[in-house]
Amino acid sequence: MYSSAVFNFMPQLAMDFYHAIAKDDHATTNRLLDEFFLPYLAIRNRKAGYAVSIVKAGARLVGHDGGPVRAPLTDLTEEEHAMLDQLIKKQNVR
Repeated sequence: MYSSAVFNFMPQLAMDFYHAIAKDDHATTNRLLDEFFLPYLAIRNRKAGYAVSIVKAGARLVGHDGGPVRAPLTDLTEEEHAMLDQLIKKQNVR
């Protein structure tokens, strides 16, 4: 349950996860899965095409606007955007 796309907007978190896996650090791996990746995937899996939409939203939330997705895809809803924002802020890592 991991999305390498997170590296596009939270590279430090992605690297922390990678290092935890490489060190066989199950405590950190499980914490990151529970606190970030599983909730992230729950948002991403709400609608077909959100694999792209959520990365663009994440990039926008950390200050790197890549613009809206192209049709037929749709951007995250305001509610989902707020959910992702809280998830990112909770990690305190960019």
